[in-house]
Amino acid sequence: MSGLRSKHLLGLEGMTAEEINLILDTAASFKEISERPVKKVPALRGKTVVNLFFEVSTRTRASFELAEKRLSADTVNISKAGSSVAKGESLRDTAENLQAMKIDVIVIRHGSAGAPHFLASILDASIVNAGDGSHEHPTQGLLDMFTLREKLGGIEGKRVTIIGDIAHSRVARSNIFGLVTLGAHVTVCGPPTMIPPRIEELGVRVETDLNRAIGEADAVNVLRIQLERQKVNLFPSLAEYAVVYGINRERLAAMKPGSIVMHPGPINRGVEITQEVADGDRAVILEQVTNGVAVRMAVLYLLCEGGSKDKSPSIEDVVGEKSDSRVN
Repeated sequence: MSGLRSKHLLGLEGMTAEEINLILDTAASFKEISERPVKKVPALRGKTVVNLFFEVSTRTRASFELAEKRLSADTVNISKAGSSVAKGESLRDTAENLQAMKIDVIVIRHGSAGAPHFLASILDASIVNAGDGSHEHPTQGLLDMFTLREKLGGIEGKRVTIIGDIAHSRVARSNIFGLVTLGAHVTVCGPPTMIPPRIEELGVRVETDLNRAIGEADAVNVLRIQLERQKVNLFPSLAEYAVVYGINRERLAAMKPGSIVMHPGPINRGVEITQEVADGDRAVILEQVTNGVAVRMAVLYLLCEGGSKDKSPSIEDVVGEKSDSRVN
């Protein structure tokens, strides 16, 4: 497969296994760049990427910015507080004004589900969804799958349990879409009040007993309770949640040997995961963060015609070009 079918990355729902694997394979090639003394290649020199973040973010925003700079793209960062949206300007007007400046890609995080899809319908620029409401967070799903593939040697046939606030988690949705497409067996686990109705239709198994959910898992992906998205209290207390659904040393010991613990962040230590587990040998949380830069480099490269061999240098040519001080 030479490239992606769409010039946008709006979600993993509907993507083929070939497209997902293309991104993961490309990310594997790009990961080495971050180990070089000069972490830069000229793959997207001349391209302009705008990071339009209407929600707070640490990992995702920094990861995208680093990915863009390591590909030599020109980067502009805009937050809600620092934009004319704070003065009442609409999302459409903001985006169309940016497009008038001849930008190539908009990376958007927005509290409303569907905001990236709306921009894709009205703009010529490529749109990358960096998280829209409780809908999807595709690059997080991709970096989670990249980490699973690295640590477990593959994804097909592996058992992955996603634990926590499934109903409000865009990370859970993107993971489910991607993992099921690649042939993993996915279980979701959490309080019944945090499991959306009919989620089994997405090809997952639902479990409310944590011990059963993690017993045969090759990996557990632990989510935080998203209190900022919950309109009502869905659990008696955080302390009780930690007792019933938290991953602690005892539960880690009950998991199968070689299984791993993941977390998309931010971590609420002592609630969904204890400090000793988060900082332990079985946790791959910081590796997920490292892999996020490579995955986002791959996404940007492929969307900016990098996947089309008759328009841009191949990934082998790009990665093979050793960075030096002349790359700026």
